[in-house]
Amino acid sequence: MRKTMNIRFDSYDMIARFSKDIANVKGEFDLVSGKRKVDAKSFLGIFSLDLSKPLVLDAVTDEVEIFDKFSAYQI
Repeated sequence: MRKTMNIRFDSYDMIARFSKDIANVKGEFDLVSGKRKVDAKSFLGIFSLDLSKPLVLDAVTDEVEIFDKFSAYQI
């Protein structure tokens, strides 16, 4: 299943929780900010993005229940 959602991180703790939530999920996950695209499983990659603006999570996974967890970051 392919899904795109807008998310936003308000704190370091939110990024840490997101990284923990996504770490062991099978699939392809990217975070997009403007023209920059990073692997959403890369903790350091997330910090290379402009976190003052909403990000786009582009996900391709068969584990659809993970989207319930990601809704906590959705705007």
